[in-house]
Amino acid sequence: MSSKSPAGEGAAEIDIIEILARIPHRYPFLLVDRAEEYRPHESIIGIKCVTANEPFFQGHFPGYPVMPGVLIVEALAQTGAVLMSKSLDVDTRGKTILFMSVDNCRFRQPVRPGDVIRMHVEVLRHRGDVFKFRGRALVGEKVAAEAEFAAMVVET
Repeated sequence: MSSKSPAGEGAAEIDIIEILARIPHRYPFLLVDRAEEYRPHESIIGIKCVTANEPFFQGHFPGYPVMPGVLIVEALAQTGAVLMSKSLDVDTRGKTILFMSVDNCRFRQPVRPGDVIRMHVEVLRHRGDVFKFRGRALVGEKVAAEAEFAAMVVET
């Protein structure tokens, strides 16, 4: 699995091929297209390009499509899972990462077709296979959603 580091920076980019190798989610539930500014055990920015073809827009809401807030939180959690999987070099053949909790969740503005969500996820603390994160989903400069959440590595 390869990552590219921009010249002069310690941060790495993670493409869709590596994301597919690191977390088990698949269409239509894979909500991270790529990631950048990966810093092991510290932070990552996940990218989701929201299109009008997303299956949830058929019913949420016809005539005024809005991405469900719980899916924005799921996208934050998937971004955190990519950070964990890469930082811990998780063997995905026998383990996976599961969402444990969400706290202090707030929805600030709707996400619509054509938006690009930048999911800033930072590690608040970790011990062994358990991580606590703070995440913010931004569209442009505006916060669409924010939450603290936890996840852990489990045997499958």
